[in-house]
Parts: sequence; structure tokens; C-alpha cells
Amino acid sequence: MEEGKDEKGFVIKDKRRFDESGTVRDEADKKDEKRTEQTAGEQKQQPFSEEAINDQQNEQIPEINFVSFVYSLATTAFYHFGDFPDPVTKKTLRNLPAAKQTIDILNILKNKTAGNLEQTEKQMLDDILYELQMRYVKETSAK
Repeated sequence: MEEGKDEKGFVIKDKRRFDESGTVRDEADKKDEKRTEQTAGEQKQQPFSEEAINDQQNEQIPEINFVSFVYSLATTAFYHFGDFPDPVTKKTLRNLPAAKQTIDILNILKNKTAGNLEQTEKQMLDDILYELQMRYVKETSAK
């Protein structure tokens, strides 16, 4: 390195919850670290609190299986038909090309799983596809 030039270094910050002895670090130390991490005029997004993380982990997540996957795709198609509003904007929109694409995805799924489904799964998929295809025909012929 050339003489006369300033060296720029780096700072190491210990963000561990426990100190070297294995005890929980003091809350004052944590608050001081948070203050030094934030620069003037620049607020960093704070991570989730432990409470929020625990609540999220305790939520019951529905089982993912073939039936719930097919119902999820069917629900997406009904959403694109405009059967219920967007949960965020509360607006009901129709998007027939997207509904057709979802129906096509279900048809691909039917073809690729042929011979591998239980009778009840096959029947459910056939029924949903029939319902969605008839709905698509109705929606496109009403134009």
C-alpha cells in the first residue's frame, strides 16, 4: 500500500445473544448496538420480535397433499373468474386468460398423473376440471 494514503478498516459487531460465558447479554448492550447500527436519516427494517416469530411458528399450517393442491389451483381459477375480491385491494377483477391458463395447468396435471391417482383423487380432479371448463365456456360465450 502506498504511504500517505489513509487505510479504511472495517468494524466487527458481535450480534450474538449470549456472551463468552454463555449468559444472556445485557439488554443495554443490545440497545447500544442497535443505535450504532442505524445511521442518521437511514432506518433499517427491524427483524421480527421473538414473540412474532413464535406466534408464526405456532400457527397451524394446513397439510399439503394432492387434493389441497388441486383445490388451491381451482380457487385461483375462480379468483380469475371474478368470484371473490382481491384480499388486499378488495376489488373484484376478471382475468379470463389467467383462468384458462390455470385450467390448462390442471389438465397437464391430470395427464401427467394418469394411472397414479387414487380413484377419489381422479374423480375430484375430473369434477373440478369439468366445472372450470364449463364455467370458462359460459364466461367466454357471454362476451
